Amino acid sequence: MRAAALYGAAGSLILSALAAAPAAGTPRYAGPEERGTVVAAARAAAAGVTFGACPAEEDLPPTVECAAVRVPLDYADPWGRQISLAVSRVRATGGPSVRQGALLYNPGGPGGSGMYFPALAGEPEWKRIAEAYDLVGYAPRGVGRSAPISCQHPAEFTKAPTAAPVHPSAAEKRQGVVRARAYAHGCARRAGPALRHYHTLNNVRDLEVLRAALGERRLTFLGASYGTYLGALYAVMFPERVRRMVLDSPVDPDPAKVWYRNNLEQSLAFESRWADFRAWVARHHATYGLGTTPRQVQAAYDRARALLAKNPADGTVGPGQLQAAFTRTVYNDLYWPRRALALSAYLKGDPRQLVKQAKPRASAAAEEENGNAVYTAVQCNDAPWPTDWAVWDRDNTALARRAPFETWANVRMNLPCAYWQPPRQRPVDVRTGPGDVPPLLILAAERDAATPYAGALRLQQRLAGSVLVTERGAGTHGISGGDNACVNGHMEAYLLTGRTPVRRASCAPHPQPDPVSLEQRAVERLLPPAV
Repeated sequence: MRAAALYGAAGSLILSALAAAPAAGTPRYAGPEERGTVVAAARAAAAGVTFGACPAEEDLPPTVECAAVRVPLDYADPWGRQISLAVSRVRATGGPSVRQGALLYNPGGPGGSGMYFPALAGEPEWKRIAEAYDLVGYAPRGVGRSAPISCQHPAEFTKAPTAAPVHPSAAEKRQGVVRARAYAHGCARRAGPALRHYHTLNNVRDLEVLRAALGERRLTFLGASYGTYLGALYAVMFPERVRRMVLDSPVDPDPAKVWYRNNLEQSLAFESRWADFRAWVARHHATYGLGTTPRQVQAAYDRARALLAKNPADGTVGPGQLQAAFTRTVYNDLYWPRRALALSAYLKGDPRQLVKQAKPRASAAAEEENGNAVYTAVQCNDAPWPTDWAVWDRDNTALARRAPFETWANVRMNLPCAYWQPPRQRPVDVRTGPGDVPPLLILAAERDAATPYAGALRLQQRLAGSVLVTERGAGTHGISGGDNACVNGHMEAYLLTGRTPVRRASCAPHPQPDPVSLEQRAVERLLPPAV
């Protein structure tokens, strides 16, 4: 999940009521889309999947195979227009006696592609899992080569430099409304009538068709961030098809929070994690010279914003690009040393590292615009949003007094949903009863800002029998296969044996990154690249 937020229209959602438990092998709901899913899944199971060499544009190693799976654009019309989902795979390395099936991965977003996932098979953290499972990634509908959508010309989307006011003026707010309206209208114009079919419920149905196409009787799934919402909804809609699921860094699935209120809570959590980064930089003042207190580090960052507003670095890095680059420090502490180094060097008169890290890359413009278009389409289609600008202005003006770092950037990203064309979906009440599905494994970092930890607690309450593993005192977003051996051990034991802790377990945090001295980096720049 990238962002979402508070009250207004979301408070009056009409929640979908769960039907009685279905017969084995049928979806929990019985509308035309669910009947269409049964048709599409049966068709995919009969057709299977033919894997071959991956297109060069995927930039995947030769060990990875690629294929396409056809799904209906509209599940209410399963024999109508079909779209192709790009799929990637590395076969299980352990042989038939060890293989347990396919492990399907969704990286979140929405708008992220999981095509790279099979390439992790050779990494030490994934070795034993890759022996037992085919690692399968895919690009969800709208993403990459999977019937891509676009809302704006990529060059316009990545145009730089841009401003990023922390406390926008009335005029800046009016300009933001104009841009949001134009972006929403651009989505509708470019995608046409198909746009309404890009939403989470169809992503869940696509997952069911992918399972069938791969020949798997039940689904083994790893979802991160928004991918956890996808997995949880699958467990509600197709409970008999669930084998094992790892839900990493979960979003809060409360229907009343999808997605406006979730974004407000995310902005508040971003402030706490931004404070963690500033405290770390302050502890390493001897290396970076940015201040001995978090407040001094903030002042250094604000000074850089002001300088870039007057004179963008390289003519392309303004406050908006600075904001985007430093937002990544909230997602993963691996960014901390390089961002602190770039900020320090810039304030000392050397902008090269900051430009390298923050300048938009023309080669990535199309991919970034596509990802944002899918994010916007799914979030806006998924649920009601406030359509009165006064609600957004009231809620976020108040929030920005407490959480200035990301609040208005979050608004700028999500405001097109205020001007989105209907129809919109109604969020499903994510909830399973005892015995509905096998135990599901939830992984969460206690100080995760992108998906605040409270959401993991609520998800566990809603999924009966699920187990929560917490990385205490850490805030990296997406912890499966990361730097914490304890977390990885729980995930590996679960995927290989089905074994879980009784209900909850905790892991000590992974070590914070070591600072990188300016002097050492200066020396490294003079050395030849490592072989």
